[in-house]
Amino acid sequence: MLVGVGIGPGDAELLTLKAVKILGQSAKVYVPGKLAAKLIKPYAASEILNFPMTHDKATLEKHWNENARIIASQAWDKLVSFAVIGDPNFFSTFTHLRRIISKQYPDITITTVPGISAITSFAARANTQIDQSFEVTDGSENKSKIVLKAVKPRKIAKKLEKEGYNEFIYLENLFAEKEYISTVLPEKGSYFSMILARKP
Repeated sequence: MLVGVGIGPGDAELLTLKAVKILGQSAKVYVPGKLAAKLIKPYAASEILNFPMTHDKATLEKHWNENARIIASQAWDKLVSFAVIGDPNFFSTFTHLRRIISKQYPDITITTVPGISAITSFAARANTQIDQSFEVTDGSENKSKIVLKAVKPRKIAKKLEKEGYNEFIYLENLFAEKEYISTVLPEKGSYFSMILARKP
């Protein structure tokens, strides 16, 4: 089993209890660089894998596949973690690694533990509050949108369809006792809900 573990923005005290628990239980912990290794050092030993910062596709492909092979050789019968700065599902090295391992080693179960992301870290360090809609972008075309407090999911989806979105996931009470996730949108949603919408 492979777990992508978010370890927060750069302070070892900002790892979640869940992250510390999983790292401690893992037979092997891999990281993509020295900063991640330093952050988790109080909780677990780690091995650094080389992910070169280059645009050369052949070099990238070689290292991605080699790292996937190394991780898969351990994760097929053990609990293995890959710890990343921030959150493993938010502009993360783990996202691409997960795609490769899922394709080449489909028998390996993969899951993630969320971490404090750059967005919430920014608000804290800038001493500012974000209480209205805002956009996060890396400059590429926007193909995803998250709508918070989706109390009228179907109405929201109809509006988004006019903007070209055609795939919707409804999520409610995440990580709580009454968690609910579905691609079938209910008529009514709760205050603690959201919709993930995607374009083709």
